[in-house]
Amino acid sequence: MRLYDTLTRSHVELPPPPGPIRMYFCGSTVYQRIHVGNSRPFVLGMWLRSWLRQTGYDVTLVHNITDVDDKVYAEAAKQEISSRELSERATSWFFEDTDDLGLGRPDLEPRATETIPEIVEFVRELVSRDLAYVANGDVYFRVARFPEYGQLSGARIEDMVAQETSELKEDQRDFALWKSQKPIEDAAWDSPWGRGRPGWHIECSAMAEKFLGREFEIHGGGNDLRFPHHENELAQSRSLGHPFAQVWVHNGMLELDASKMSKSLGNVVTLRNVLDVWGREALLVFHLSGFWSKPVDFSDDVMQQALARANRFRDVFRRPHEDAPADAWAGFAAALEDDFNAPAALAVMHEWRDHELLRRALGVFGLATLAEQEAAPAEVTELADRRQRARAERDFDEADRLRVEIERAGWEARDEPGGYRLVRLP
Repeated sequence: MRLYDTLTRSHVELPPPPGPIRMYFCGSTVYQRIHVGNSRPFVLGMWLRSWLRQTGYDVTLVHNITDVDDKVYAEAAKQEISSRELSERATSWFFEDTDDLGLGRPDLEPRATETIPEIVEFVRELVSRDLAYVANGDVYFRVARFPEYGQLSGARIEDMVAQETSELKEDQRDFALWKSQKPIEDAAWDSPWGRGRPGWHIECSAMAEKFLGREFEIHGGGNDLRFPHHENELAQSRSLGHPFAQVWVHNGMLELDASKMSKSLGNVVTLRNVLDVWGREALLVFHLSGFWSKPVDFSDDVMQQALARANRFRDVFRRPHEDAPADAWAGFAAALEDDFNAPAALAVMHEWRDHELLRRALGVFGLATLAEQEAAPAEVTELADRRQRARAERDFDEADRLRVEIERAGWEARDEPGGYRLVRLP
């Protein structure tokens, strides 16, 4: 399998099965219900793990939770509750909403606050090697000591300077590894530099290396994280001689047109709202429809199209099975092996009427539920039986009347050799 690597701007071949393949995907900062856009890296990570395991790889997926951050403190102060209370509540929301995607859980979901000892040790080593410096209780990374800085993102010098201006910095390009406790911050931890808390970027370097080692195969996240977050992670780790991630995969962002969103979703489109309005299957088909590394439009019209596609798959299982060609699976696999081209795989799947093959392919994406057939209620089955008898007695007027009654109840009676089959109408 090959994937596009942001760092080298090229496609990179993964090692052959069984690997291992160790993956770290940056998760959400937990201070509110997550935006539907935050579901994209979660879904991509789970799908990659699913496909790689199906093709014989030994895969470990780590998806972190950022539960200490400026946003957490600010929102907690606004709500007049503790930052720990807010982060716990928002973490529960994150689990609840991503559980409802029906994809299972990552192998490990570490929290930044559970990794403080490793973070402190990481910062201490950077300071001891003169790669970082202490300034009034804060600790900053010396960007000038890492000549490759900017290679991942292509960031310009003005972008680097604008990260977070401070009079304490030797160089405005430098970024915080540890921050001393501020009056608004109700939670802090001990360190050699005084009480405080980690900077955002060091959290992920420490968590990734704690659970996957100093070198691992894939680092993922949204394209908005290329700079400064991932650029800083890379600098921190490689400045210590740690190889860190071999391949960097960045998913494209969701682009929302507020004028095309319904009142049911509003302008702040949370994952919870989308799941409640459209359902998990439509959302997953939506994610399948766009190439993972490209931006994708999100609107009511697009979601309506995704729902219609999901229903077309469901309808395949309402109709007779037709064997697919012997090489059908190979075409599907080739699409996914070539930079995980989900839209191409989706197009292949739409050609199939083979129930077994389609169920297997849908299962890769957590969509095997589209193959499940709902049992008709007893009263609808009774109407269908009466229609069958009317047809046998050649009372076609009565059969047509019963057909209409069945359809009003939300079902269709499809005649088949030896009987009929009841199918739920879309």
